[in-house]
Amino acid sequence: MTAAAATTFILLGDSGGPTAPRALTSDEVSRLAITRFLNYQAGGRAVTITVPNATGGLVITGSIDYRTHTGYGVVHGTGRDTSSDGLIQWTATTVLVHPMTDPPAAAPASPPASGWYSRPLQRSGMSLDTSLAIALSLGSDRPDNAALLPQNGAAWVGQDQVHGHQTDIMNGPDAGTKASTSPTVRYWIGSDGTMHRVQASIASAPQPVVFDFDTRKYVPVQPVPGVTPAP
Repeated sequence: MTAAAATTFILLGDSGGPTAPRALTSDEVSRLAITRFLNYQAGGRAVTITVPNATGGLVITGSIDYRTHTGYGVVHGTGRDTSSDGLIQWTATTVLVHPMTDPPAAAPASPPASGWYSRPLQRSGMSLDTSLAIALSLGSDRPDNAALLPQNGAAWVGQDQVHGHQTDIMNGPDAGTKASTSPTVRYWIGSDGTMHRVQASIASAPQPVVFDFDTRKYVPVQPVPGVTPAP
């Protein structure tokens, strides 16, 4: 895509059983080129981010505003990762966390007014932060350059059903994130260019990170009261 990342995305297997990669058709190139722009055009998307970890794992259930590049949701951990449970809001530079011992299934539409802790988003070495950065990068205010996609390794690798939607699975570029990645990720894209799933590996996670879109209704992201994270 438009900008190259310094970190390493690795091509992965997927539940749809990819076939041998082939060149994209002109229609597939067009859909891959607009898929991030459609996220931006929609304003925001509901997303579930599954981040594996050697000691358990994290699931972030929330929404991303692709106009302001701000995410907000609730974190549930398994195994030793339950220490990360609570609410989370993030931008490309800042992570706000609100620890909770018994977090709700979904984040409240209006974030609590107190109990938040702020820290810089780490660009490498943290699976959670790298995943948050990738999630924000999956929206863009312009289509990607369709002419450059095949030159950058884009390819068709199979088809799959995702949450009732028939999709084409395509290897695509890194989406311009500045977290530690390699040149390609895998996209599950519908017939109209809608992004339904993205899968990528990161150096600090033992298994692929998965981004599932529209697993529930999008809830507009409201800023934490009195705290505006740096963009």
